[in-house]
Amino acid sequence: MRLIALLLAALLVPVPTAGAAQDDTAVHVQAGAFRDDRGREVTLRGFSVSGTAKLAENRGLPFATTADARRSARAMKEMTGANSARFLVTWAWVEPEPGRIDHAYLDRVTEQVSAFTDEGILVYLDFHQDLYSRYLFNPDSWYTGDGAPAWVVRAGGYPRESCGLCVHWGQNMKSNRAVTDATYDFWHNREITTAAGPVRIRDAFLRQAGETLRHLRANLSASAFRLLLGVDPINEPYAGRYDAGQSSTDWERDLLWPFYQRFRAVMDAEGWAGKAAFVEPLVFWNQNVESFAEPGGFPAVQHLGDRYAFNSHFYDGRAQSGILKPGKAKDGEYSADFRRIADRATALGTTSIVSEFGHPVAGYTSDKTPTILKAIYQSLDSRLSGADWWARPADSGPALSGSQWHWDVNHGRHRELMNDNPNKVKTDGDAMNDEHFSAVRLDDAGTPLLTVDSRLVDRLYPLAVAGDTVAFTYEDLARDGSTTPVWNRVPATMPAVRALVGGGRYGVLVWRSTGSAPTELHLPRTFTTTTVVTDADATTTGDRLLLTASDGLRFALVANTPASPEQRAAAAAELRDWVGRTNP
Repeated sequence: MRLIALLLAALLVPVPTAGAAQDDTAVHVQAGAFRDDRGREVTLRGFSVSGTAKLAENRGLPFATTADARRSARAMKEMTGANSARFLVTWAWVEPEPGRIDHAYLDRVTEQVSAFTDEGILVYLDFHQDLYSRYLFNPDSWYTGDGAPAWVVRAGGYPRESCGLCVHWGQNMKSNRAVTDATYDFWHNREITTAAGPVRIRDAFLRQAGETLRHLRANLSASAFRLLLGVDPINEPYAGRYDAGQSSTDWERDLLWPFYQRFRAVMDAEGWAGKAAFVEPLVFWNQNVESFAEPGGFPAVQHLGDRYAFNSHFYDGRAQSGILKPGKAKDGEYSADFRRIADRATALGTTSIVSEFGHPVAGYTSDKTPTILKAIYQSLDSRLSGADWWARPADSGPALSGSQWHWDVNHGRHRELMNDNPNKVKTDGDAMNDEHFSAVRLDDAGTPLLTVDSRLVDRLYPLAVAGDTVAFTYEDLARDGSTTPVWNRVPATMPAVRALVGGGRYGVLVWRSTGSAPTELHLPRTFTTTTVVTDADATTTGDRLLLTASDGLRFALVANTPASPEQRAAAAAELRDWVGRTNP
């Protein structure tokens, strides 16, 4: 390695401005990773947009206007460095009457998706549902849902809904007979009688999905469509109930997986063949509340491959209960959970994404949010805890992709008639089942503000790696009240690196470089001073650090601290020795 390259970099960078080095390169699944057209390994980071799409106030759209969508997309990019968004659409608004597609709604969807792609943000669609449909719920119900249209529910003839003694809306999935019966009917493709004649429920869903994909393909610009990653066919699937003798993994194999194969065929027929289906297993497969957990994750499915991505959610249900998990998250809290997600994807011959994660930002248990989000992002960044990372970087693996739930500029400003009841106007939080998850809100002047510490969501991360990531870590120094937990301390055996990092934020990337395209990392906008120690050629453009290197094992330390030439030289020598010792 060239010593002059090792010493390259005390890049004193002004506050980064987003969007200075935008790419319009497509991203697809290839050989177990998301990769762009230049063969670089891509990490997707961003948010779902948004919970407002589950409500009626904007008629199933995340934003009231396209102008709002543009402001939101720009704010997301500038405030968090997001490179992707999961965009919600809902069957009830696509097909409000049997056989009639609302193309005006799809026009607005197209415009709002374009607001994100115009910012260079990659987008994947999510056909969302929660508790099957809002139309199952009584006007005075404690809960609500979204998903299927009113005409499907009316024709189903379901019993009056009741969850009994439920303390969380998710319990309706197993305890509300109206929800379980309707969900069961969907998976069994029940025939119902509608004003337009007999219809099979699941077939109708697939038809409206095809119409949606056709509309977007025809009406998005070529450059916008290029930035569409694919489709999440259905949010949080579950059986409703099982047939006699049927297990949860049988259900995945015999009903869920064939549905995804049919959805994949719809994508292909509508011009989406080059884009991935982001398929979720049974929602309960990785639930950490034992009474709710069920086996899943497609163990009875042999292979997904490059036309699919393994798509999981993760929430700490025990922490949300406030009872089952006292205290806060700690270093490595979720390492095993996220290794499990990555390992299932590998076993299925594809890559993974965690398309929902988060924790309430206000209300009950929100005191846990800083450490829970820190621990989740830590586990997205690396398979290891901070305590283990420096000793075993070869076991760290590539960073996982993820979309935090959620980015809703309407948070706390809603006016939702819950279940169309004018006497139950919801304005607080997310206006959906008493949730408070949005990472953003607007102040009285309409300026976007984060609801969480910016250091949690505006992170150093590898946007695109020319080759394969061996290890990545980032110590964000996010605050937890009056304290600052530090989970990844540089070991005392590397005193020069430790001194250079000091009390600042830092990240380390180790990768096996191939190809001539640069490796790119997002620089947080609060990195007002950036020191880079690397054996690659380093430059910055806007909010990106570009590292260009010949083939071989490479490293880069990026710290939010100043450093002298002597400090950089000593740190470079230690890093070079460490990489050689720990990465055979």
